[in-house]
Amino acid sequence: MRINCAQCLRPEAQCLCAYLPRLASRWQVLILRHSSEAKHALNTARLAVLGLKQCRLIDGEVFAQLPALLAEPGWQNWLLFPDASAQLVEQGVASEAGQRQRLIVLDGSWRKAKRLLHCNPCLAALPRLSFATPPPSRYRLRKVPTAEALSTIEAITYALEQLEGHSFQPLLAPFEALIEQQISAMGSERYQADFAARNAHLDA
Repeated sequence: MRINCAQCLRPEAQCLCAYLPRLASRWQVLILRHSSEAKHALNTARLAVLGLKQCRLIDGEVFAQLPALLAEPGWQNWLLFPDASAQLVEQGVASEAGQRQRLIVLDGSWRKAKRLLHCNPCLAALPRLSFATPPPSRYRLRKVPTAEALSTIEAITYALEQLEGHSFQPLLAPFEALIEQQISAMGSERYQADFAARNAHLDA
């Protein structure tokens, strides 16, 4: 019987806890994860929660508690989701006096993220943040629509770096270790056949 780590949920032989930082941030991060992603071997939302002190994760599809959460006084809520009218994280955000900032991130495939947005109308009323020049994703084992389509933990890292003005790169250490573990487990031959060509810019 395989035993998993109680914290990172990886098999004990592949535990990622040694790579986890505990980073403080001015922004609070709220991850709304589609319930179907919770047991996905390569899901990165839990790594973000473990690595960031000010990060919360809620699983589901319809979040009954969300309207009350968003209505809490003292918070400015921003939805990280592409939109023509979205403010760019690279330009920063002006804080209102006495207000704390909360970044809301939808975790799942693009189809599932759009489903979360549809099922929770209170999200549609939020101001949006998006990226102008994100780095290429290093998520080498999942098919994404474009090289700029970041994993959840990559998106959070990049957003916080732009919004707070300093590095959050240690947050990516367990993510990088996870990818390397999976590549090692599948073997070089399969990786070369299935994934290497589209990741040549990363593996060079």
